[in-house]
Amino acid sequence: MATHLDMDKIAKGLDAKRRGKVSATGGYFGALQLLADLEARLQVPRGGGRPTDPRWTKRRLVPLAPETLDRLEELTARIRKHGNVNVEPMQLAGLLLERTTKRL
Repeated sequence: MATHLDMDKIAKGLDAKRRGKVSATGGYFGALQLLADLEARLQVPRGGGRPTDPRWTKRRLVPLAPETLDRLEELTARIRKHGNVNVEPMQLAGLLLERTTKRL
């Protein structure tokens, strides 16, 4: 049975104030969050084909250094191995761009 944590009670006991949620951005938990985002957002179109985010309606070419594309390919290979989603390097790049621009 899962234990419910009362964050307000914990904060009061530590003589602290709650300031909001903290999301994982790097490391193991950041990778899990990225995988969860991909699994939730990428959907197979009605006519079939590669899974995509239906909100992605604009298409642009993004110039990349060869090292960046290599890294994206490594990451997508790991995502395919450990996750339940077939993602392409530029789909991952699109998601990372969206997440980063939201934080700026």
